[in-house]
Amino acid sequence: MSRTKFIAGNWKLHLTRAEGSALASAVAAAVPAGVDAAVCPGFLSIASVAQAVSGSRLKVGGQDCHWEEKGAFTGAVSAGQLKDAGATVVILGHSERRQLFGETDATVNRKLKAVLGHGLIPIVCVGETLAERDAGRLQDVLRTQLTGGLAGLSAEHLPTLVIAYEPVWAIGTGRTATSAQAQEAHAFIRSVLRGIVGDLADRLRIQYGGSVKPDNARELLAQPDVDGALVGGASLKPADFNAILAAAA
Repeated sequence: MSRTKFIAGNWKLHLTRAEGSALASAVAAAVPAGVDAAVCPGFLSIASVAQAVSGSRLKVGGQDCHWEEKGAFTGAVSAGQLKDAGATVVILGHSERRQLFGETDATVNRKLKAVLGHGLIPIVCVGETLAERDAGRLQDVLRTQLTGGLAGLSAEHLPTLVIAYEPVWAIGTGRTATSAQAQEAHAFIRSVLRGIVGDLADRLRIQYGGSVKPDNARELLAQPDVDGALVGGASLKPADFNAILAAAA
């Protein structure tokens, strides 16, 4: 089944508002026809970046959100606030959120429901550590994260769901899963999704995330179950990110 490639840039803790607007403008001008693209700035830059690319095909997203809409949650940002700032996409469960900030499958599930309630596109991240892969636990980890993160939801709730497979050992390390390793994991993820949402699994997009660069993007994106990329470091360089967009086309 043909699925539109979706390339999303995760800027993490980088760039001022002015820097982000300039970068996003350079990317927006280069999004190829037939490819979906998004950039995910820090919270403070979402509104200015969204304004800078208004009218273009480039989507703007948040890197996380809280599951509650309002309340005594110091430092949190709600899905409604992200939408109000101009975001249409939200990354959930990134490995750095899991490792550094105590994110769990249960909190990802609560956040996912909040994101869906506001009509935003969720990118739910899953992936194994090197120790888990070496122990032969790849499939167990992915199945647990998917079933926990999507608990209580069915196909009718998830038509816009995007999954990002991030082998944790390949994020920011310069190491990348081989195209065969990526395809194996993506195919397994789709099989698990099929058990959760049925035939919708064949239409849902699964991105690869983990040291995606211009020189490996084309081979990764050529795999039958790799439907895009969640790009970290390379998304901070317009020439590199635009080259990945071109590879997707």
